[in-house]
Amino acid sequence: MQQQMQTNQMQQQGIMPQPPTILTGKDQFYISDMLSWNLLAMKKAHFFAQQCTDPEIKAALEQCGQMHQRHYQTIISHLQNPNQPSQNQLQ
Repeated sequence: MQQQMQTNQMQQQGIMPQPPTILTGKDQFYISDMLSWNLLAMKKAHFFAQQCTDPEIKAALEQCGQMHQRHYQTIISHLQNPNQPSQNQLQ
């Protein structure tokens, strides 16, 4: 009963318990966009951190760039090993 309620809740929220076996063209374009967005955000954060003289702001920008780099690497790892759970899911 509990599992059925969780499944229904996940379906209502749009969360898939496992990835689909087939990616559509629209899915591929969205994945490409996600990679592009994270790469651009990472590059911009790095650029502005290099231009910044305030150490606190510089550290915040570097942290932001590192976050986007982790997101980029996570997406790449999902694409390279689609059947294995990521390290984030194991923790």
